[in-house]
Amino acid sequence: MYLAVINVKPLSDYQLLLTFENGEKKKFDMKPYLDKGIFKELKDEKKFESVRVSFDSIEWCNQADIDPEVLYEKSVAQTKAVN
Repeated sequence: MYLAVINVKPLSDYQLLLTFENGEKKKFDMKPYLDKGIFKELKDEKKFESVRVSFDSIEWCNQADIDPEVLYEKSVAQTKAVN
């Protein structure tokens, strides 16, 4: 079972602040993915910032998406406010 993403906020340096349905806030680093397939397009900051919640996960304007399990497992819990 996975936790659904209920909010996403693009941050600087290709980071995403994710809020999951259990209330956890976690930061996900997209940099390792930006040299792969459709994710290369997200090096364009305007495209990167187009991220939005789609169903239980996230999606960009170019139809790129990431499995919510990957987002949860590979992100880092946030104990402080993130800007």
